[in-house]
Amino acid sequence: MASSPRLVVNLDIAGPTISRHVYGHFAEHLGRCIYGGFWVGEDSEIPNTRGIRNDVVEALRELRIPNLRWPGGCFADEYHWRHGVGPREQRPVMVNSHWGDVVEDNSFGTHEFMDLCEMLGADAYVNGNVGSGTVQEMSEWIEYLTRADDSPMARLRRQNGRDQPWKVPFFGIGNEPWGCGGNFRAEAYADLARQYSTFVRSHNGNDVYRIAAGANDDDVAWTKALMEALHDKGGPGRKSSPYQGVSLHYYTMSGHWDSKGSATEFNEEEYWKTVKAAHHIETLLTAHSTMMDVYDPHKAVGLVLDEWGTWWDVEPGTNPGFLYQQNTIRDALVAAIHFDSFHHHADRLVMANIAQTVNVLQAMLLTDPESGALVKTPTFHVFAMNAGHQDATALHTHLDSDGSHTLEGEQVPTFTASASTKDGQVLISMANLELEDESEVVLDLRGGSLEQVEALVLSGDKVSAFNAPAHPDAVTPRFLEVEEREGQLVLRLPAHSFATVRGTLSGQVPVVTAAAAATSSPTTGSKPCLNC
Repeated sequence: MASSPRLVVNLDIAGPTISRHVYGHFAEHLGRCIYGGFWVGEDSEIPNTRGIRNDVVEALRELRIPNLRWPGGCFADEYHWRHGVGPREQRPVMVNSHWGDVVEDNSFGTHEFMDLCEMLGADAYVNGNVGSGTVQEMSEWIEYLTRADDSPMARLRRQNGRDQPWKVPFFGIGNEPWGCGGNFRAEAYADLARQYSTFVRSHNGNDVYRIAAGANDDDVAWTKALMEALHDKGGPGRKSSPYQGVSLHYYTMSGHWDSKGSATEFNEEEYWKTVKAAHHIETLLTAHSTMMDVYDPHKAVGLVLDEWGTWWDVEPGTNPGFLYQQNTIRDALVAAIHFDSFHHHADRLVMANIAQTVNVLQAMLLTDPESGALVKTPTFHVFAMNAGHQDATALHTHLDSDGSHTLEGEQVPTFTASASTKDGQVLISMANLELEDESEVVLDLRGGSLEQVEALVLSGDKVSAFNAPAHPDAVTPRFLEVEEREGQLVLRLPAHSFATVRGTLSGQVPVVTAAAAATSSPTTGSKPCLNC
């Protein structure tokens, strides 16, 4: 039976700004993400610029990729940056013990990564080594990257071919210290986070946003320990110290860690388990934000979800340590659910990084090792369709819908949506999560109206549809008809589909904050400061 959700969008009630950085990305030395994904080397027959694949850069620029996290992940805590600078033929090799137990030749290092960021127009998010590194090593890395004078590390950078320093806005203080990053207790890591962060200096006006490695899933106690460890919790217009952000990791799967499920072959129950798991991100963001509010009511400390996405069993015949998986419409819907939650938590969530950008987990792009072909995944198209939310103002929405699916005695929502405005444009995103039924959606626009309305929809003949070199456009956006009915907009969304509606605000719409609309007084809250 088709559902009929009604989404109220208050065009004149504004929420916080949605940071563009929640559309961030992650590239680890894992499987074919770096080698064969981003990096093919200067002698490759695949068109490249200084060893970096041209088609990958061109595709990612379509997404306006705001930041890129590197080199890990678990790899970060066994990576020693000095091994990845200087002439490539002289760089020492190492064993990547976390991912496939393969030999890493360090041909893609600091200079190559920063070159990639410049090609993409993306901010660099460098993740330092706490697990097997030293305070001095981390301190010298940020000096090497960002110092302009004749300091020892600046001299070394020039010797290696780069005169001017780079900008590095974001620096991670280790990764998953509760697990692969050292198996620390929360309080022990919190002390190290204070120490290491102190020596990640802001050189030459490069104001570093330091991100302490936070919790796994629902471990709110870990977040509590990091908040308590801050010696200055910041305030309105003032950053916290010695770190400014706290991270969180959460992955979506239909099974459990020992048997996560197939990326392409799944039944109805596995589909709904996936949808339910994706919706759990709302619970997690609320729980961790609430704990942070206890210590930081001014929201000076940012929450950073720097690993998220689907995690399936690897494709048959591939290296189990390379985490290569296909990407279907189901993955696209998981992304849509997450983004709506990100927008709802824009007052605290300042960054999110999907795992990972190329050839690993919920990737944007898949490259074929035999033909060299590049394929854009359904998840890529969700990022592209949602790009207009970057740095836009969230709009207050209300969903009037009784649509849900019963799974193991619980109700799983079958519709999700969010909206924003920027530069006179409005973007509304929505997903019909029904597996078999279409949905007639009514958009009840209040406080204004839209002109020049266009809609796109992403769907397929089945929810397991995916793109591959033989059929690269099996899942691709197409235009969707929008009907105007009694001053409202009506769309018919196919089953298992994601859609966006874009329009131009008609006339000058007076905008008030959501808090002001609720209390008739100005809001006193503030968004975590990335650049203040």
